[in-house]
Amino acid sequence: MSTSQVGNASTKASPHVLVVDDANVDRFIASKLLQRSNIRVTVVDGPKQALKVLDEESPKLKHLPVVIMSAESIPSRIKECMDGGAKEYIVKPIRATDIARILSYI
Repeated sequence: MSTSQVGNASTKASPHVLVVDDANVDRFIASKLLQRSNIRVTVVDGPKQALKVLDEESPKLKHLPVVIMSAESIPSRIKECMDGGAKEYIVKPIRATDIARILSYI
């Protein structure tokens, strides 16, 4: 389990995204695509770490859009996530066009 923050000090005003994925490759790709769009990225490899990060950041959170990135493309699963409050559901692999769409509301 690892937590890392990626980005540089000059991006403090940039949106901040928490990437949670158990697959190293998927975390790497998502974080690199986000960084190319000047997004600050915190990367964790599991839900327990994600909850810890969210708990630490909760006093600063005003609006938290949730984007699900999954290999599952089953319509009922997508609907379940969207009905649960997800703003977006992206079927892996993530693409630059997905990042552009996400940037429109963060």
